[in-house]
Amino acid sequence: MMSREELLKKIDEKYAAMGQNADVHLSGLLYAQPITYWDFAQVDALLSLQTKRTTEPDEMVFIMYHQINELLFKMILWEIQQVGYCENISPKKFAMHLGRISRYFDMLSNSFDIMKLGMEVEQFMKFRDTLTPASGFQSAQYRKVEIASTDLLNLIDFRDRATIDRNTPYEYAFDHMYWRAAGYNRQTGEVSTLLTLFEGKYKKELVEFMKEYNTVNLLAKYKSLPEEYRNDLELINAMRHYDHTVNISWVMHHYDAARHYIESGQGSGEATGGSDWKKYMLPQYQRRIFFPELWTDEELKNWGVDNLEGYKTITNIDELFTNKTFQGWQK
Repeated sequence: MMSREELLKKIDEKYAAMGQNADVHLSGLLYAQPITYWDFAQVDALLSLQTKRTTEPDEMVFIMYHQINELLFKMILWEIQQVGYCENISPKKFAMHLGRISRYFDMLSNSFDIMKLGMEVEQFMKFRDTLTPASGFQSAQYRKVEIASTDLLNLIDFRDRATIDRNTPYEYAFDHMYWRAAGYNRQTGEVSTLLTLFEGKYKKELVEFMKEYNTVNLLAKYKSLPEEYRNDLELINAMRHYDHTVNISWVMHHYDAARHYIESGQGSGEATGGSDWKKYMLPQYQRRIFFPELWTDEELKNWGVDNLEGYKTITNIDELFTNKTFQGWQK
């Protein structure tokens, strides 16, 4: 610990660099209130944000669960930002942040038991009608997590990927993102209320976010690393784990929780937003893969088929060189 003299010198230097008088700030400490946990964590404000719309008690579980999800999405975006805007990032630091993100998603995956087992089906089927046409689909933060994780091409509806490249306008790319399948009928051109409301509020913001992360998303950042760093096994495995955790494990836990209620025999058997929820959610349909370069041809072919199984740690870089998309990396 620094001595008092050293500490005061550092304080003087800090405020001098800001063009401020350190004595004024020290004087202010005489009148400052001590910090408390409830002030630091803004507990009163946080606990005032839960407002039920029905008389069903379990609706409170549903509200708080989704608010916790949004806080975790914010934590994930914070970690991705640390990677994207870090100059000369080392493989170790890159992998460290990916490890944090994966643990957040592990927490999200495991928490679906709260959704699946923590609410009575009868209660859920009553209050869910008041949510229509709202849906977890409309989480803009989750869309940002996807955008910040990979090149846009990997998020385009697989039926439209051949029409898009890096010169495609962002608005066109947005209109062909995989998630639009949840509310857009390709045969009739009809757009659901779920999608109309979401895009009305967030399209402009998300298009700007696409532009911001075009060159600093996780995949782009990885591709920009020196060859030696790109071949780092710890980093490669961290990226593979993140990809599998988000696009297979978390998705399947979400799917199982949704199916528990939607196929319970009560209600309409449809998602609140009216989407074809199975084809929208199941990995083998949309094939959401953040880092396709880091999976073998066999793994890509069977993406999502084994659901929660099939993930393995790479122990030798040669294991990836059977994958044609990985041939740009030299041993």
